[in-house]
Amino acid sequence: MALEFENEIEIIEVMEGYLINSRPPEEVRNQVDINYKIESQSIIIFEIRPVWDNPSEKMEYNVAKATFVKTENKWKVYWFKSDMKWHTYKPNEKVNNLKEFVKIIEEDKYNCFRG
Repeated sequence: MALEFENEIEIIEVMEGYLINSRPPEEVRNQVDINYKIESQSIIIFEIRPVWDNPSEKMEYNVAKATFVKTENKWKVYWFKSDMKWHTYKPNEKVNNLKEFVKIIEEDKYNCFRG
């Protein structure tokens, strides 16, 4: 893990809690699932789906990203648009903690994360 935080355990607890509440039922997880990964100072939430023309292969599709801005002690929130680029989530560009990030994703008021 590349994130440099005082409380990495809290990060894992929040994100694992998100997965517990957000993953689809076990019987459909071979068709669609959700997970997260940590890259540098970011946490990326993504869907896992079979490749349309080769169902034995799986692809990851980005959903949301939170990047820690150390100088501000805040998380910057992004969504992955159809142009295949990350865009700042304008309604809530920054949050104080990952719980706020997860709440934004779960509510998805503007249908940016789950369409």
